[in-house]
Amino acid sequence: MHHTEEAYKRLLEIGRPPNIKRLFPNSKALIVSGKVIDRAMLKKGKAMTIAANGRNYFVIRGALLAAQRANAAIILEIAKSESTYCATNFWNLARRVDALCNELNITVPVAIHADHFTIKNKDDIEKARKQIPSMFDFGITSIAIDASHMPDRDNLLANIELAQYIPKWAGYETEVGEIKGKEGLSTPEEALFLIRGLNAHSIFPDWIALNNGTTHGIQDSEAGIQVDLTAKIHKALEPYKVSGAQHGTSGNSTQRLKEIAEKTRTTKANVATALQMLTWGVKVNEYGNAELDENGEFIKEKDKGVSEELWREMVEYAKKNGLKGGNYKKLNLPFETALLSEPKEIRERMTKAVEEFVYDLIVNVFNAEDTADIAKEIIAKANSYDLGPKAEKIEDEKEWSIEKIKAMEANVKDSGDYDD
Repeated sequence: MHHTEEAYKRLLEIGRPPNIKRLFPNSKALIVSGKVIDRAMLKKGKAMTIAANGRNYFVIRGALLAAQRANAAIILEIAKSESTYCATNFWNLARRVDALCNELNITVPVAIHADHFTIKNKDDIEKARKQIPSMFDFGITSIAIDASHMPDRDNLLANIELAQYIPKWAGYETEVGEIKGKEGLSTPEEALFLIRGLNAHSIFPDWIALNNGTTHGIQDSEAGIQVDLTAKIHKALEPYKVSGAQHGTSGNSTQRLKEIAEKTRTTKANVATALQMLTWGVKVNEYGNAELDENGEFIKEKDKGVSEELWREMVEYAKKNGLKGGNYKKLNLPFETALLSEPKEIRERMTKAVEEFVYDLIVNVFNAEDTADIAKEIIAKANSYDLGPKAEKIEDEKEWSIEKIKAMEANVKDSGDYDD
């Protein structure tokens, strides 16, 4: 079903949040709240879409082309840590996406998500009061408050504290059971503690991210995502109508990801490492995991990704700076301009590699094909950029007063350094 020009104009008028309309007054890009994307997946059922981490320009470009081709609503995101080692950051992602949508005539709904907005201590909370409003000023339409490094009690308190800085219309993700923590996997109890406590304060997250066996980035265990555990936790959370966000999707088999879409309430699947590797032309397996040679080095495929000459420079730089394996991600910032100044045919193959990979995921694995139409209908029906919460308040605020939460037991966790 293709919307007429008139209908599409109307969607731009009603569907774009105020920050986006102010920043891009003449844009034809349908940048929407993360809530729109979540609802479209729920409406289709057994569907999740990609949240592509736009570590470089070519990832963003390729993901948008794939979404348009698949007629799928998608999310483009960057994490707080990525904002420190990529040219893309919380303050320019929307601008990059908007420019590309207009250039490429992308008409599918796209949300701009600030992923892993990590809070590890009181100091981070203070900084966040300033940072979060600024990020929305620069076009973020969805955010993940990730205080999962802290004890459950402090995680809940941080979310209550910071939720007031998130516009009511925006997508909101929360997180429990720190990803890649040594504490083992999330439990229904931990997830319920966080979601019930938020509910009592009339805070209704769209997504919850769990530590459900993901290891982020380059796969280092056979276990992978635990589908049954995820389904069990989502079942426990049913009365609170919160969807799942799946982190660390790179490195899981197609079968495993299909099951996550089919058997759980997951509507958002983050992919970062695989997309970066594809733009560089590093050999990846079907899971999007980089393959290593006998010396533990990445294998650069001839005629794929960057030129051989640029790849040699990148490897040289990595060696000089002691970057190995997953830490090759630190090459993003120093090499962004070198990537952009590759000859046109090389830039095109970098984009194409991402497009093909993302298209296949959306259509054949995530079941998100044609969700763009569903998302557009949802906006038209609501006649607004603000869809309101999915859940309603069912918990007793008196049981979850700040004083009572503070008196609850804190369970302590370690804190790893990670991102998708």
